[in-house]
Amino acid sequence: MLTMNYRYRIYPNITQEQSLFEWIDVCRVAYNYGLREIKDWCNSRKCLVDRCSISHEYIMAADSPFPSEVKQLNALPNAKKVFPRLGEVPSQVLQQAIKQLHRGWEGFQKIGHGFPRFKKYGQFKSLLFPQFKESPVIGLNIKLPKLGLIPINLHRPIPSGFVVKQIRIINKADIWYASINIQCDVNVPDPIPHGHPIGVDVGLEKFLATSDGVLVKSPKFLKVMQSKLKLLQSRLSRKKKRSKNYQKQRIKVARLHHTIDNTRKDFHFKQAHALCDAGDMVFMEDLDYRTLAKGMLGKQMLDAGFGQFRTISKYVSWKRGKFFGEVSARGTSIECPECGAEVRKDLSVRVHHCHSCNYTTDRDVASGQVIRNRGIELISTAGHVGIQNAYADGLPGTGETQSRSKSKPRKGVTRKTKK
Repeated sequence: MLTMNYRYRIYPNITQEQSLFEWIDVCRVAYNYGLREIKDWCNSRKCLVDRCSISHEYIMAADSPFPSEVKQLNALPNAKKVFPRLGEVPSQVLQQAIKQLHRGWEGFQKIGHGFPRFKKYGQFKSLLFPQFKESPVIGLNIKLPKLGLIPINLHRPIPSGFVVKQIRIINKADIWYASINIQCDVNVPDPIPHGHPIGVDVGLEKFLATSDGVLVKSPKFLKVMQSKLKLLQSRLSRKKKRSKNYQKQRIKVARLHHTIDNTRKDFHFKQAHALCDAGDMVFMEDLDYRTLAKGMLGKQMLDAGFGQFRTISKYVSWKRGKFFGEVSARGTSIECPECGAEVRKDLSVRVHHCHSCNYTTDRDVASGQVIRNRGIELISTAGHVGIQNAYADGLPGTGETQSRSKSKPRKGVTRKTKK
């Protein structure tokens, strides 16, 4: 089963937009009410054996069941009679808010995520329509329950053979999007290793450096627009909270952040396609960028978005039939790509020069070549690993590109012996 998500811009009118905002707020209230029931049930079982803190927790019977997902979903029909506001929202959309809560609860229980939090006004920003009897995309409009037809910017058509399964309506900086989930009953095999390999090393000074010698300068998306963002945020701080002028200025700040995010994502997609154009196998480091973002260069790390770039590169490689692999990042900056010797250097030294084999190149390019070598060793058989570099000329499907990745014998020992 092949599942994909296409995101389109939609343009609801004033009445439809007001209904969407009202539905989002109702779903937020239902989410918070369900979370309140879960917290009360948990707090009622945290008190001491001989007494209860009646000022903080409700006193519940010991045999009262946990407010599970099924129990809260079954309580919605009766709740609509008491609170008619709940009946304005399509029933399945309201049910998805409760299911979203329990997905967060299961993540807390099984995976170790944080305890679900209450959603303030404005923090609940999407609605999920889980199923449709027929395709809701009609021409240049999208048809939603209780809303009717909404104009949509269908900048790319839905592929033939795919069926629309569900639609999520998203509000970002007062801009409406429709994320359409489509499925097709086909099995797509994963790409196999073949062709010309490329190692990619990412960094702050140069956004990426490939093993072929391609260097891409870091665009620094946030730094370019930081002065304008600072001006808008200073104006926002002088507005009276919850006033109309405050809301107008808040939207301006949010839209600038949204522009930075879209610019960064567009750059990542273009670079991922450029890597797939240059080679048939792409290898990157297996790093935890969330940990690196907590250091003193965290702002620059988050601005570059290396984790998002790796995810996008993996998706684009799969979509274009290219092989994508992740290798260990340990020691890629101190290993010589030609002889494997250990060449230690400070961060200020931007040129790699090996004293064993006299190989000289850019520091980041050398790291990319080490990543490429490790990727080839990772996918090669045991007979290809050893004295010689395991380049792609021994793999199937490399007859046409053999000259680009011809293997060469190593000079000297593979690694210095430690005394």
